[in-house]
Amino acid sequence: MLNEFKTFIARGNVIDLAVGIIIGAAFTAIVNSLVADLINPIIGLVTGGIDFSNLFIDLSGTDPASLKAARDAGAPVFAYGSFITAVINFLIIAWVVFMLVKGVNRLKAPPPAPAPKGPTTEELLIQIRDALKARA
Repeated sequence: MLNEFKTFIARGNVIDLAVGIIIGAAFTAIVNSLVADLINPIIGLVTGGIDFSNLFIDLSGTDPASLKAARDAGAPVFAYGSFITAVINFLIIAWVVFMLVKGVNRLKAPPPAPAPKGPTTEELLIQIRDALKARA
């Protein structure tokens, strides 16, 4: 059983998967920083500084000052702003990953085959001459 386990671990797929998970975890930090530190402030400027994450409906009737205060008090809230923020972050992250994959695929793609050469000017003139002769 130990030998089977060694064989399983030594397979390329398992090692590749482990490397992918580790790189993915490291890349997550980069993408999260990109979204939180660079893109969200720009979105905040475009939307007039609206912080969607603090939008909520108080279901307790206590009228807390902020979402954090409501949650700290244990009040039931409908935190639709957090959902909007999560959707925006998802779309931004999905776009960044799409652009990354597109770039990597472009690097991995084989160079395009050269376009077939067209006839030279002389060949075209010869064809025109022959066509005119055939009409006459």
